[in-house]
Amino acid sequence: MRRLLRLSFRYLFLALLIWVGFSLLLIVPLKWINPPITMVMADRWFNNSSDDFTLRQTWLSWDEIPTHAALAVVASEDQRFPLHHGFDITAIQQALSERERRGQLRGASTISQQVARNLYLWTSRSWIRKGVEAWFTLLIELTWSKQRILEVYLNIAEWGEGVFGIEEASLHHFGRPAAQLTPMQAALLASTLPSPLRYDPAKPADHLLNRANWNLEQQRRLGGAQWLEPLRDR
Repeated sequence: MRRLLRLSFRYLFLALLIWVGFSLLLIVPLKWINPPITMVMADRWFNNSSDDFTLRQTWLSWDEIPTHAALAVVASEDQRFPLHHGFDITAIQQALSERERRGQLRGASTISQQVARNLYLWTSRSWIRKGVEAWFTLLIELTWSKQRILEVYLNIAEWGEGVFGIEEASLHHFGRPAAQLTPMQAALLASTLPSPLRYDPAKPADHLLNRANWNLEQQRRLGGAQWLEPLRDR
């Protein structure tokens, strides 16, 4: 019996080492290499029956991404992004409290978690996926800089059917490159997240306009572009 336990422990330890090594192999190279495709992109391509469906993505480096567009996304999706280490405990506690009051659980995913999910995981929800997502989020936070995490997010986020990344989102919805986005247009794009297929930022309904104005106010409350300055050193 003792021998069986030792053998089982040995195989379990070996499996754990293989899993850690495989995970690092998936994550560490993307600290420098731009991912050519994500699991969300692959899912959209495989599950779309239209003959003329295409995936559109144009990668922008950090220096090419307008600061006000990056700030708009942080204000919309994860205002504590420069401060946390992948998981926003405060947001999770607030979401759980809201569930107790309303009976619904709103999302509390950080940008880091969304990067892990979009890059590596299947789209259907399950507790297993949440566990794997947490593992990949931890490794991403340990190996990438905050600047790199936000750069990747802004280039892989979905902004329409087959539309990925801030550059293609700007071209698709407003007919201009991301460098020419106005602060309001950037706020409108950010406000469609994380449900970009439901809203049209070029023809915003009142709800989306209100959210975009709220986004602009949040950007001012955070202190404007300087809120993102610490990311350059992390």
